[in-house]
Amino acid sequence: MGMRTNNTSNIIREHCKELLLTDAQISEMMNRLLEDVQKGLGKDTHASSIVKCFVTYVQDLPNGTERGKFLALDLGGTNFRVLIITLGEKHVFDMKSKIYAIPQSIMLGSGTQLFDHIAECLANFMKEHSVGHERLPLGFTFSFPLTQRGLTKGLLERWTKGFDCSGCVGEDVVQLLKDALARRNDTMNIEIAGILNDAVGTLMSCAHKKQTCRIGVVVGTGSNACYVEKVENAEMFDGDKSKPYVIINTEWGAFGDDGRLDIVRTEYDREIDQYSINPGKQLHEKMISGMYMGELARLILVKFTKQGLLFGGRGSDLLYKRGNFFTKYVSEIESDKRGSYINCRQVLEELGLNHATDQDCSNVRYICECVSKRAAHLVSAGVATLINKMGKDSVTVGIDGSVYRFHPHFHDLMTEKIAQLVTPGIKFDLMLSEDGSGRGAALVAAVACRDR
Repeated sequence: MGMRTNNTSNIIREHCKELLLTDAQISEMMNRLLEDVQKGLGKDTHASSIVKCFVTYVQDLPNGTERGKFLALDLGGTNFRVLIITLGEKHVFDMKSKIYAIPQSIMLGSGTQLFDHIAECLANFMKEHSVGHERLPLGFTFSFPLTQRGLTKGLLERWTKGFDCSGCVGEDVVQLLKDALARRNDTMNIEIAGILNDAVGTLMSCAHKKQTCRIGVVVGTGSNACYVEKVENAEMFDGDKSKPYVIINTEWGAFGDDGRLDIVRTEYDREIDQYSINPGKQLHEKMISGMYMGELARLILVKFTKQGLLFGGRGSDLLYKRGNFFTKYVSEIESDKRGSYINCRQVLEELGLNHATDQDCSNVRYICECVSKRAAHLVSAGVATLINKMGKDSVTVGIDGSVYRFHPHFHDLMTEKIAQLVTPGIKFDLMLSEDGSGRGAALVAAVACRDR
């Protein structure tokens, strides 16, 4: 995908230069991320490490013999899902799921409210599927940073992605869910068989289909990755040492929170961070994920408009309002065929910019491309760092999340970039995870039950 459109103005290109990462910058970031991952793994350095590399206690990948009926809960963004999954012969499985909204009042309310809401939705779902009386193992995908003490015990480190429920940080999330279930007087018989985050779910659901899957990546509302590590390198692990591997949840969204990303951050990144619910935190994620990508593009559009470089210097109230340029707009604008601006004009009209010229449209597209290309290159640098660290000659990378799934060029940008960054001779492929966090949760539960 060549970035040169026929008529993006040179002055816009010049102003966007700082968004394009050089080879030297990428190489330096890979070195820094590797150092930070090693700090997270080390016993003496873990406490002060920015990239936490939490041990997940998931040590067994699916092998295809998993059978039975499982529940899964998936909480990690603006809504959550309840699923019932039946695993059978030859990967055949049946899945029914329902999405429930999480109102902002609950995202910012008390933990009790949040978990009561989850328990209620779970109860309703089980009634609907008439399994209220069965004892079912449940896998719980909880996509926030957790310090795990075991497969069914995880302490919330901090909220991310717009959540801020009181009374949860430092608590065992599994216990909070059990307490909420106990407060109900119905006879739900649920055994929580494992807690994981969506990157781990993505790895599990892809490994179920492809045994070479060793990395799970999420590029959605947030950004994170996990990978399979040798037990002896995971110094914080105090589980079963007779098994050779354990999945490490890097929580790479926090990379750079100590200033180590300042070599590539721009004024737009600083502004995003300043107005976010968690200033100074998750700085890497804020350069990549769907929660921020549209807003990054908007900030650039606003600055260039005010400098008279776009829309003849005439913006609009809608353009100037925070959060009004959605990440899906970036995908839509980049989905236009080259030289055609159908989606772009539609987006600009929704924002009250009916006076945009073709030249403006070309410039807007270029700005969106710079933002999403930078995100894809940051993710690629991270993935290549993990591939190189593991040193296997062939690796499948499972990827999930709305940005990877819906952005028209993200996959190609990543494939091309990772190929440049991996150790020569290593083969890799990227696999879209279908429903990673839901199915992955059921698989963690299934593998745990299989081993009993």
